[in-house]
Amino acid sequence: MTQTLPVVTDLGPSQGLARYLSEVNEAPILTADEEKALAQRYHDEHDLDAARQLVFSHLRYVVSIARGFSGYGLPLADLIQEGNVGLMKAVKRFDHQRDVRLVSFAVHWIKAEIYDYVVRNWRMVKVATTKAQRKLFFNLRKNRARLGMMKSAEIESMAKALDVKPETVREMEIRMGGHDVAFEPEVDDDEAPRMLAPAEALGDSSRDPGLLAFKADEQRFRQAQLSKALAGLDERSRDIIQARWLTETEGKRTLGDLAQKYGVSAERIRQIEKRAMEQMRTIAIA
Repeated sequence: MTQTLPVVTDLGPSQGLARYLSEVNEAPILTADEEKALAQRYHDEHDLDAARQLVFSHLRYVVSIARGFSGYGLPLADLIQEGNVGLMKAVKRFDHQRDVRLVSFAVHWIKAEIYDYVVRNWRMVKVATTKAQRKLFFNLRKNRARLGMMKSAEIESMAKALDVKPETVREMEIRMGGHDVAFEPEVDDDEAPRMLAPAEALGDSSRDPGLLAFKADEQRFRQAQLSKALAGLDERSRDIIQARWLTETEGKRTLGDLAQKYGVSAERIRQIEKRAMEQMRTIAIA
C-alpha cells in the first residue's frame, strides 16, 4: 500500500501546522528489522513506497530537531520543511548493511539542511554565503554568548582557524552586535505592549515524545555497540575494562589492584587496557 506523506508546505495557519504535527506523531515507529527490510527494498528494488514509509516514520524526529532552531524567529513550518529535505537525503544515502539505525544517521543531514536555511534567511547573516562563512557564523554565536564582543587577538585566531580574512570576522561580528535582549521576560506592571522575550517564544521540548524516542534509540544503539566490542575481547582484557570503566565510581579498580589480581605489574595492566581500548574501537566501527 502506498504511503502518502503529510504536506508541510504552506502550513502558515496554526490549525494547519497542528494537523501536520498530529499526523506525524501518529506515524508508526519502525522496529530495527522493519527499518532494515524497507531500506533493503529501496536500495535493491528502488521501491519508492518503501522509501516513503521510512520517511514518514521519521518525520517526528525532524519536528523535534526543528524546534531547537525556533529561537531564530523563523517559522517552525519552514524549519520542518527544510529538515524533511535532509531526512529524504539521508534515506537515499542510508546503508542498511551497517549496524546503525536510520535516525542516528539522519540527524546530520536534517541539521545540515536547517542550518543552511537559517543562514540563508535570518536577517543578521545574509553575508554568510560560503561554507567557511556559515561555519564562522555559528562559531561567532557560540563565542559571543561566552565572551561578549571579541578582542582583536580572538578575531585573528578565529580567522586563521576558519581560513577567512579577519575583516570577514569583524564584519560578521558587527552584524551580530545588536542590542542585547533579556532572555526572560521583564517583570513590569505596565500594561503597555512590549517585545516578546525569547523565553516566551521557545517551547519546552524536553518531554517531546519524538525527542525522547530518539534519545532512547540512540542509547540502545550505543549499548549494542559496547556489548559487541566487549564480546570481541579475551576474558582478562574484558575484566580489566569492566573493572576500570564500567562500574560505579566507588567500585572502580586501580591499576595496582588489577596488577595484584593477575600477578603482573601495573604497567602491564595499563598496556593491556590500552590495547583493549584500541581493539574495541576497531570492533565498534567495523
